[in-house]
Amino acid sequence: MSKYDLKLVSEVISLLVAIIILPFSISFLAFSVPSSIENYWTIGTPMPTARSEIAGAVLNDKIYIVGGFDNTGRSTSNVEVYNPVTGKWMQSTSLPQSLDHAAATSFNGKLYVVGGGYLNRDILSDKLYIFDSHTNNWTEGTSLPTPRGALTTNFIKGMLYVTGGVDSENTLASTLAYNPPLDQWTEKAPMPTAREHLTSAVIDNKLYVIGGRTNGMAFNVDANEVYDPVTDNWIKLDPMPSKRGGLSATTIALNESIYVFGGEQPSGTLTIMKSLMWYLVSGPLRLVCQQHVMDWRQLRLAK
Repeated sequence: MSKYDLKLVSEVISLLVAIIILPFSISFLAFSVPSSIENYWTIGTPMPTARSEIAGAVLNDKIYIVGGFDNTGRSTSNVEVYNPVTGKWMQSTSLPQSLDHAAATSFNGKLYVVGGGYLNRDILSDKLYIFDSHTNNWTEGTSLPTPRGALTTNFIKGMLYVTGGVDSENTLASTLAYNPPLDQWTEKAPMPTAREHLTSAVIDNKLYVIGGRTNGMAFNVDANEVYDPVTDNWIKLDPMPSKRGGLSATTIALNESIYVFGGEQPSGTLTIMKSLMWYLVSGPLRLVCQQHVMDWRQLRLAK
């Protein structure tokens, strides 16, 4: 073999090695370069009215904050709306009555506020108030079968679901469904765990109900249960890592996760910064076994 042939073979081998190694080098670089995206908290414009035990929901890309206790400890009918684009608050039409410990959600251009009350069990609300964002007016739907407060509510496929809470005597395991076109309530299968001051979220058209308490803050629960409206059936899932009530939850559809924030324990209020947990509802195994992947993870965010 001539020197020219040897040189040609050497160059071909070098080229083949480069072709084999290059993708791995690019892959390594892609995962090694630190992200320039920074995560941080900012302070938004304060609410015009200081309140606690409020209800809130997103409607037409704006945040509606409804009712609650004002700084005198009295229930309020106040409704204020935050525009994330402008960073400004505006006053909206007040509720027909003052409410605290109500539940709120939105659907198809309307805000639904259900029940309310907690401290005085003799004056709990059984009302369903519906706010139309086009007319800025409240109307009243068919009342709940019984008054209740400290409950939670969500829409699934056009049906309003209400779970848990308290009535005049008991902590509730009740599940109710409201059909807006028919203006009608239907009793559904009860939760396995009766509780109030609970939270909930929806993924894959299933209702996940998390945490809460059975009889005051000293009796918080770590319950995590999912309801399937198709089968009208509840399933107990992996519990939260800690027991807490008075908490909040939301979902991110992209990674099919439920994020749980804050809450209360007998020792005090849990801060959002130190108590953000997320629960992976489903993941890669879902395609194989059609089962939920139960995976609680704790995130500790820097101050």
